[in-house]
Amino acid sequence: MAFKEGCKPNQLIHEKSPYLLQHAYNPVDWYPWGQEAFEKASSENKPIFLSIGYSTCHWCHVMERESFEDEEVAAILNEHYVSIKVDREERPDVDQIYMTVCQAMTGHGGWPLTIIMTPDKEPFFAGTYFPKQSKYGRPGLVDILNQIHSKWLEDRDRVVRTGKQITQAIQEHRIKTKGNGELTEQTLQEAYSQYVSTFDGEYGGFGSAPKFPSPHNLAFLLRHWKLTGEERALAMVEKTLDAMRRGGIYDHIGFGFARYSVDREWLVPHFEKMLYDNALLALIYLDAYQATKKEEYAETARQIFTYVLRDMTHPEGGFYSAEDADSEGEEGKFYVWRPEEIRQILGEEDGTRFCRIYDITEHGNFEHNTSIPNLVRKSLDQAAREEGMELDELKPFIEKCREKLFTARETRVHPHKDDKILTAWNGLMIAALARGTVVLGDTIYVAAAERALRFIQNRLQREDGRLLARYRDEEAAFLGYLDDYAFLIWGLLELYEATFNTDYLSYALELQEKQVALFWDNEEGGFYFYGSDGEALLFRPKELYDGAIPSGNSVAALNLLRLARLTGKEDIARLADEQIAAFAGEVALYPQAHAHFMMAAQFLFGPVKEIIIAAPNREAAQEIVQEVQTRFMPNAVVSVITDETREKLLLLAPVLTDKTTQDGKATVYICENFACQKPVTSLEELKRQLK
Repeated sequence: MAFKEGCKPNQLIHEKSPYLLQHAYNPVDWYPWGQEAFEKASSENKPIFLSIGYSTCHWCHVMERESFEDEEVAAILNEHYVSIKVDREERPDVDQIYMTVCQAMTGHGGWPLTIIMTPDKEPFFAGTYFPKQSKYGRPGLVDILNQIHSKWLEDRDRVVRTGKQITQAIQEHRIKTKGNGELTEQTLQEAYSQYVSTFDGEYGGFGSAPKFPSPHNLAFLLRHWKLTGEERALAMVEKTLDAMRRGGIYDHIGFGFARYSVDREWLVPHFEKMLYDNALLALIYLDAYQATKKEEYAETARQIFTYVLRDMTHPEGGFYSAEDADSEGEEGKFYVWRPEEIRQILGEEDGTRFCRIYDITEHGNFEHNTSIPNLVRKSLDQAAREEGMELDELKPFIEKCREKLFTARETRVHPHKDDKILTAWNGLMIAALARGTVVLGDTIYVAAAERALRFIQNRLQREDGRLLARYRDEEAAFLGYLDDYAFLIWGLLELYEATFNTDYLSYALELQEKQVALFWDNEEGGFYFYGSDGEALLFRPKELYDGAIPSGNSVAALNLLRLARLTGKEDIARLADEQIAAFAGEVALYPQAHAHFMMAAQFLFGPVKEIIIAAPNREAAQEIVQEVQTRFMPNAVVSVITDETREKLLLLAPVLTDKTTQDGKATVYICENFACQKPVTSLEELKRQLK
């Protein structure tokens, strides 16, 4: 937290959020979101100044230094406003409401999010980052606050009316889930065409700077290639994965991906690292390895897991949220190098060679003549040729240097780590790690996923079964949102197909039932973002856009389809159909914005393979399981039923009743389009059927 000499703490000192604690010694008299602040605003008849951000947000730090640590700004806010700070990662419901407001009023959004509203929470001013004083055509915060204060004094009724009108307009124009359109296989083709039209053929990714990884876009394209044979779709995926892995957005010394690149080439990152990005990127690199068998994709996934298990894991198994871009007040300082530093650590000859390979120069490729290690302009193959080495000789050299540089970098001042544990983001990492064991065959990953799940069950689930959203410093808080349920169910489905432990399928079904009870819209279909037991806000949104992370509704759609096929339960199949229908019109308008939902559509239209392995025991099924799991089959569900699990599994999945062993051997049933092929007991026959 930013302690300031002579300042007493404000109300945020009692919070657990690292972001709120960063502001606990600001001279601004901050309050957390809650009744006390709203009652104060109402009793004193003051507008509310609402600031929303998160602890690893660079521009949030800038605005704090310029304005919220400034006595002049604090005096205006404390005299004329009631100031509220919100951590968007703890309260994504509040963030989503007021980000919708900001986008509607200004045409854009981002963090820090700045809202000024009435004591009744009705907004009448919105924006993002503001400097203290007006400059470069951007209004300054001091001018804004003074002007709004004057208007509040002169014509408060008009300001309040404006807030009510804005609120009403947004309520009327928010997403209508029942649209006139429908999803067809042509919608999938339209989505593909939109990706083709925005693809950057030179550097990979979509559009121009800034570039975000958005791995679900690539996951959709990889599935499109698998289903249609369209080679260009695969080429777009590989171009992007290769470019990101070679770019400065990837931490070549300590592993893991930064949140986004500020340029087209993936060279200069915004250095913060988010758990959700690394989970989703691990998944797409695993998919790409399964599809292409290119070892560099497997290596990238392993390195992401190395980073997460080393730096982002609580001693009891949950995963931390993020690492900051800044250290010692400078963005990227922890990650950049000068040639003399490299040579001092590695020696003159090795250091000079490493600098040549990784673009570390006297002039630099970042601020203050520093360099971000990268392979943007040369691949390792090119580097090997230039250095007169074989690739098999160069790789051990690089790894030896990397280890020394990593050890040296560990002595630097580390960026702030946001060590809160979010159920939703943990669900994503559980899914990635479970898939890691399926694809890479290393059980260390599924073991880590299982530990994280136990952490959630022990720390983030109430006795009545209600999921909570955030854990930190011995406190679990905030009723779980749709994303918490949907992402954790996704993780459980991946855990089931990694272990075939029926407890995971049972827990997924239990959570799915609770998700429906808490979030389902009985009138229009689809899931609300916050539960029926949550705090009532200006309106109850339904998130559908698959942005930096997929939306809860998109993930829920695919979860339901997978659960329906795994269990054969008609009620789940009907719910899946209703979920797809609820958003079909909205998605059909611009399918590229709904990549994960499009994956649900790909699964819906099929063909889908149901692969059931009946065996006397798990060991007898192992060879067949491995054969199935080596293949990239995104539109498939796999179950293993043994003598030990049969009774429990049939309660969860009655569809498996007639799937039995033949002649006491492991027997495979492959069903597609509601018809099953002849059961097989030999590995060779299985390979023929899978082709």
